[in-house]
Amino acid sequence: MPRLGDAFPILTLDTVGYGTLSVTDHLAGSYGAVLIYRGSWCPYCNTQLAAFARAKEKLDELGLKIAALSVDNKADAATLVDKHHLNFPVGYGADADKIAGSTGAYVNNSPRYLQSTGLVLDPNGRVITAVYSSGAIGRLVAEDVIGFVRYVKSKT
Repeated sequence: MPRLGDAFPILTLDTVGYGTLSVTDHLAGSYGAVLIYRGSWCPYCNTQLAAFARAKEKLDELGLKIAALSVDNKADAATLVDKHHLNFPVGYGADADKIAGSTGAYVNNSPRYLQSTGLVLDPNGRVITAVYSSGAIGRLVAEDVIGFVRYVKSKT
């Protein structure tokens, strides 16, 4: 589990519309947020991801990139991307145990999926804040991430 100041682990994802993607390479040189979501079936996750897509202009102004992932299959992830016009890489088919082991995300046992986890990274790929949920609620909010990165940038 990365602690504040630690480098985010190397994760390679199959994504909807972006091919195979290294999260760290995608976010390199920019502030970034990694959104681990429960699945396309989760209404809270749908709300979160759609809010990040709607905030694209503000995210772009800050140079803040997003990557999301879940254990969803490709078809479910593609439907989610289309439904909410998601404009960032959305990974699918994540190995829950591998992701949990490297990020500290909680895992639901039956059915097996990752609980909502959000990490904000600095341009060097280091974790500057993280939110871990053990259930349906508790996750990064787009406006909070935008405000946090603005604050951090004002101090550097």
